[in-house]
Amino acid sequence: MEKYHELVSKLNNAAKVKYEKNISAVKEIWEETKEQDDKFLKFAFAIADKILFLAELEKTVTPNYYKENTIEDLQKTNSELFAELVEENYAFSYANPEFSVDEFGLELGQILSAFYSNVRGLIGTAFSHKIYVLEIYVRKFVELYELLKNKNSDADQYKKIYRSIIDASTIDNTRINLMESYSSELSKYSDFIMTADLSDLRYLYQFGSNITENEIKTAEFLLKYPDEKIKKLADSMVQAYIRSFTLSKKDLSKKKTVTIMHNIGQELIVRELIKQFEEKGLKSIINNPFTTSANRQYQYDHRFDNALFFDEKYIAKTIETNKLAYEELKEIISEHSGPVYFDKFGESPFAPKQKKSCLKLNDEQQKLNQNFRIEFSQIREKYSPRKDGSFCIIAFPVPEIGENFEAIFEETSEINMIDSIHYEEIQQYLIDELDKADYVHVTGKDGNKTDIKVKMQELKDPSTQTNFENCGATVNIPVGEAFTSPKLTGTNGILHVKEIYLNDLRYENLELEFVDGYVKNYTCTNFADEDDNRSFIEENLLFPHKTLPLGEFAIGTNTLAYVMSQKYNILPIMPILIVEKMGPHFAIGDTCYSWEEDYPVFNPIDGKEIVARENEKSALRKTDIQNAYTNCHTDITIPYDELGAIVAITKDGKKIEILHDGRFAVKGTEELNVPLDEWDNKK
Repeated sequence: MEKYHELVSKLNNAAKVKYEKNISAVKEIWEETKEQDDKFLKFAFAIADKILFLAELEKTVTPNYYKENTIEDLQKTNSELFAELVEENYAFSYANPEFSVDEFGLELGQILSAFYSNVRGLIGTAFSHKIYVLEIYVRKFVELYELLKNKNSDADQYKKIYRSIIDASTIDNTRINLMESYSSELSKYSDFIMTADLSDLRYLYQFGSNITENEIKTAEFLLKYPDEKIKKLADSMVQAYIRSFTLSKKDLSKKKTVTIMHNIGQELIVRELIKQFEEKGLKSIINNPFTTSANRQYQYDHRFDNALFFDEKYIAKTIETNKLAYEELKEIISEHSGPVYFDKFGESPFAPKQKKSCLKLNDEQQKLNQNFRIEFSQIREKYSPRKDGSFCIIAFPVPEIGENFEAIFEETSEINMIDSIHYEEIQQYLIDELDKADYVHVTGKDGNKTDIKVKMQELKDPSTQTNFENCGATVNIPVGEAFTSPKLTGTNGILHVKEIYLNDLRYENLELEFVDGYVKNYTCTNFADEDDNRSFIEENLLFPHKTLPLGEFAIGTNTLAYVMSQKYNILPIMPILIVEKMGPHFAIGDTCYSWEEDYPVFNPIDGKEIVARENEKSALRKTDIQNAYTNCHTDITIPYDELGAIVAITKDGKKIEILHDGRFAVKGTEELNVPLDEWDNKK
C-alpha cells in the first residue's frame, strides 16, 4: 500500500496537466468578465478571481512560508482570505445564500451559493498542496461558466455539475482522509509544532486558518506562562488519559498513536503533550487545529448544503469506499488510541438568523441521513471499536472572554487539575443513596419550571451492582459527576433551563417535555414566532430525528467551577464540558455507553459493576441496530441557583434528599457546599 506522501504526489502528478490547462482557461474567464455588469458574469468573475488567488497561494506556501514573509504581509493575506465573511461584507457575498437567492432566485441561488462556498473551502486544500482536489473544482468551474455566459437559468443543469464534483471523489480521497486521521507517518503539524520558533508569532499563519486576537493573544499569554505550569498541566492531561484506560481495563500497550485536537495559539501546551505522550510510547497526530470562526452565521447557513446530493446513490458509494479504505488501513487504525480534544469558551454569544434561503434536508433525506450515520458508525466500530480506545476532553478560555482572561485561564487550569480521587470518594456518598431510588425527582426554583421524575434501572444485587458511574477527571476534565442511563418507561416530566448554550447556539427558556423517556413536546423563546422556535430545536437539537430519548441523567458536583462562573459572570458562555459538572444534567440522545454496552464497567471506589449501561432504545442493537442509536448526545444542565431539589424516591415511597435548595444534603458531601457558602457570603 502506498504511503501518504507518495499517494498525494501520484494524484497531483496525474492532475497537473489538466489543472494548468484549466487555470489558463480561468484566467481567460477572469479577463472576459472583470468589468461586466450582468449578474451571471459577475458571479463568474467572483469565482475566477478566487480560484486564481488560491492557485497563486498554493505556489507560495512553503514549509517556511511564515519565515519568508513579514508579519504585515502574512496578516494582509490572511485578511484577504476571510474578509468577505466579516458581517458587513457577508451581506453582499455570494457565500451568503440570502444574497445569492436575491440575485438568482431560490433554487439557482442556493446552488450557486453552495458552489461558491465550496470554492472558498479550498483554502486548506491550497495550503496542503492538493492539486488533484483543486483540479476538480477548476475543471467544473470551466463547465459551469458555459452555463453562466449563456445566462442559463436551468437550476437542474447547475445542480448536475455540482453533483459531479461530489461524484469525482475516489477511493484514494477516502484513503488520504483516513491517513490524515490515523497515520503516524503523516506528522505535518506535529513536526512543525516541535521545530517551529513559537516565540515568533508569524508561525500562526502557517496553518492557513483565520487568525484573530484570540489566537494571537493566547500564544502571547502562553509565552509568558511558567514552563513548570505548562508541564504540570500537560502531565495532568496525559495521566488522565492513561487512567481512562486503566479504569476501563483497556490495553493501552497495543496502541501507538494519539490524536491531539487543539486551538491555534495553544501550541506550547501541545508541544509538551507531544513530548510526554512520546515518553509513554504514543506518537501524536495533529489534525487541522481549530480557530476562531470568521462568521458563525456563514457556517450555520451552509450546514445542509449536502441536500444537493444526499441520496441513496451517494450513500452507497460513500459506504463502499469507506469499507474498502478502512480494510486497507486497518493496521494503522487499530493502533490508534483515541483523541485528546481542547474545547474552548468565552467567544461572543451566537444567535443565528433563520433564513428561508438556506438549503435543508427533506424528510426522505433526513431518514436516509439517520441510516447513513448508523452504517458509518458500524464501519468505524468494526475497525476502531470504542471498547479498545478512549478519549480526553479539556477546556480553556479564549481572550475574547474579556479583561479577566488571564485570571480565568489560571483558575480554569486549577479546576482542571483538582484531585480526582478525593472527589470520587465524596461522590460515592451520593451514589450510595441514589442506588436506593426507584426514581429520582428533580424540580427547579425561581422561575425554573423543571419537574421531572427519572426512572432508575433495577439492581438485582445491590451489593455488587450500581446504577451510577463515579466519574473522575479521565475522559472528561474537570472532575465532578455521577451519571446513569435511566430507564425510559416511567421517565416523565418537564426539563426547563432559562438560558443555555448548546453546540455554540443560545437557547432562551428551553423547555422539553418527556413522556416515557422521549421528547414529546418542545419550545423556547428565541424567536417571536413559535414555529421558528420549534424549527430551531428540530434542526439543531433533534436533527435528524423527530424525537430523542433521555440517554443520561447525572449530578454534577464541581461547585468550585460553578463559583468561578459566578465570580466572573461567565456562566452563559461556559462550555458544556464544565457546565455539566455544575448541577444536574440530562443528555438527550444516546447513553454514555453507546457501542460499549456489553463490556463490564466498574466504579473505582467500591468496585461495583455499573449495570445501567443500556436503555430500551440501545437494547434494540440486538435485533434492530438501525434504530438502536441516535448518534448524538447533548447535555442540558440546570445550574445550582435554578435547582429546587433532587430527591431519590425508594420503592416503598421513602424520600432521600440528595440536594435541597441548591445544596448537597447527603452526609459526607458537606465539603461540596463550602465553595457555594463562601461565595454567598462574599456577594
